[in-house]
Amino acid sequence: MTTTDATATAMPATPWDNAAAVGVLTVAASAIAFSTAGFFARLIEVDVWTMLFWRGLFGGLLILAYIVAQARGRTWAALAAIGRPGLLVAACAAVATVCFIASLRASTVADVTVLYATAPFFAAAIAWVCFREVPHRMTLAASLLALAGVAIMFGTVPSARHAFGNALALVMTVLMAVIMVTIRRHRHVSMLPAVCLSAFACAAAVWPLAQPAGVTGTEFALLALFGTTQFGLGMLLLAIGSRYISAPRASLLCNLELPFAPLWVWIAFGEAPAAATWAGGTVVCAAILMDLAAARRAGG
Repeated sequence: MTTTDATATAMPATPWDNAAAVGVLTVAASAIAFSTAGFFARLIEVDVWTMLFWRGLFGGLLILAYIVAQARGRTWAALAAIGRPGLLVAACAAVATVCFIASLRASTVADVTVLYATAPFFAAAIAWVCFREVPHRMTLAASLLALAGVAIMFGTVPSARHAFGNALALVMTVLMAVIMVTIRRHRHVSMLPAVCLSAFACAAAVWPLAQPAGVTGTEFALLALFGTTQFGLGMLLLAIGSRYISAPRASLLCNLELPFAPLWVWIAFGEAPAAATWAGGTVVCAAILMDLAAARRAGG
C-alpha cells in the first residue's frame, strides 16, 4: 500500500461525503418516485378507493420483500425492533394518508399542496421543542423560498372557504413532520417495518369502500406498477434517506415532487404546464440547491 493509499484509508470521510450525501440522494429519489402519482392516476381508470387499496397492498408487499431480503431470516426480529417509535411512525403514516385523501375531497389540490409545503417548518419546530435540535438557518430560509415557489405554481394561498379540508391537510403535514423527526431521531433502528405496516393499514382501511376484484388484467398490472414504483419505492427510499439528514432538510427535499409531477404528465399526455408552473418549479429547485450548496460548504 502506498503512502497516499494509507492516508486515504486512515482519514475518515466527512459526514457530507457519506451519510448526508446518501440521505440527500435517497430522499430526492423518493420525491421523484412520489411525483409519478398524477401520471398513474390519469392512466388507471378505477375508483379512488380501489386504487388506494391496491396501491397500499402492493406498496406494502414491496417493502416487506425488501425487509425479508435484508433481515436474512430475522424478519420477526426486525419487526419487533421498531418498538414504540416505529408504532408511532406507522400510525402517523396511516392517519396522514387518510387525512390526505379526505382533504383533497374537502378542499382543493392547490390549498393542500401549499399547506404541505410548510412541512419543513413543522419538522424544525417539533425537533427543537422535543429534542432541542437547532435547525440550519439556510434550510429554513430555503424552505421559505420553496413555499413561495409552490404558491407561484398554484397561484393561490389557502382559502378560508375550505377550512375543514385545509385543517385535514394541516394535520397530514404535521404527521409527516413527526414521521421524519422520529425516523431521524431513532436512525439507529430501521423504520422500514413501520412504513410497511402503515401501507397495509391503509389498504385495510379503504377495503370496505373498494372493489378490488372488479379490475381488468391491464388495470391490475398498472396498479401493481403504481403500488410498487410510486408508493412502495417512494416510502422505502424516504424511510432510508430520512435517517441520514435533518428532518427539515428531508421535508424540503420532498418538495421536489411538485415540479416533477407535471413533467411526467406533459411527457406522457402532452399537457404542457402553465408558465406559472415552470416559474414556481424553478424557484423550488433553486431553493433546494441553495440549501444543499450551503450544507456542502459547511461540511454536512
